Amino acid sequence: MNKTRILGLLLVVALVVVGGQAVAQEPVTIRIGMVNFSLCCPYFIGMSKAVEEEAAYYDNIELLITDANGDAEKLTSDVEDLLAQDVDGLIVSGAWLEAAPAALDAIQQAGVPVVLVDRKLKGGDYTSWVGPDNYLIGVQDGQYIADRLGGEGLLVVLRGGPADNSIGLDRTNGMLSVVEQTNIQVEMAPDFGGWSSDGGFTLMEDMLARFDKIDAVFCENDSMCLGAMRAIADAGRSEEMFLCGVDGEKAALEAIMAEGSNYACTGRNNSDQIGRAAFHRLMAILAGANPPHDTVLPSPLITIDNVMRHYDPDSVF
Repeated sequence: MNKTRILGLLLVVALVVVGGQAVAQEPVTIRIGMVNFSLCCPYFIGMSKAVEEEAAYYDNIELLITDANGDAEKLTSDVEDLLAQDVDGLIVSGAWLEAAPAALDAIQQAGVPVVLVDRKLKGGDYTSWVGPDNYLIGVQDGQYIADRLGGEGLLVVLRGGPADNSIGLDRTNGMLSVVEQTNIQVEMAPDFGGWSSDGGFTLMEDMLARFDKIDAVFCENDSMCLGAMRAIADAGRSEEMFLCGVDGEKAALEAIMAEGSNYACTGRNNSDQIGRAAFHRLMAILAGANPPHDTVLPSPLITIDNVMRHYDPDSVF
């Protein structure tokens, strides 16, 4: 990237010295693609929205947003379409997609930098990745559950799916690495909740019908936990059990803060934070920075004791 383009990236109006006089130079338009495998859920919507809000601060940035609606072939097609429009950089949110070799190969062949968010897509290289340590988040939730239950009781687990989803597996396996060292009985919901509130509601209804006494619920994300909390309340069993999720969704933090709530903890993996971090990572790359290949963002455990430090009423997620 030449010096003029770097100046156009960094400044809305760049100043250059010509004959000893500072004159305004028209900014270079920077075209960025935000590629979404799915915008089905608040988490992924929030991530894309965070990128959109950050880009809006720059008059000379054109942001192109796509949604593959959960179709891997369409995601590859979306990437190819954006490359044909001469984008300067890409941010890719893979949602539950595990691999995208054709898309990553096309990006690499075009020589365009790409920042992956949350999901590390397999099958090709990338410029940089920004996201959480999902296994560690699960460990934190598991330790909280084990400590609060005193190593005894029945724990229900709600998974997002599908079965090979590495993010969900990391979260649950991290939790189990602690809980399985205790006498806590673990019962997995037999189906997947699809990472949605409605999915969590349905799974929890089934588990409530199966078990007369449940002590705790672990969900692979907050959306499912929020749905499960509704099902528990509808059954009049809120005082019987507590819930722990993952993501730090605004609605989950509000639930933790609510008086008498049984929403006990969540691990911060906020898509608002990740989306903004990814945007600024890509901007730095376009300006000539040599970034880390992988950046793990802090993911503290959030409970009633520290929720106010993490709650942002203006967060897009």
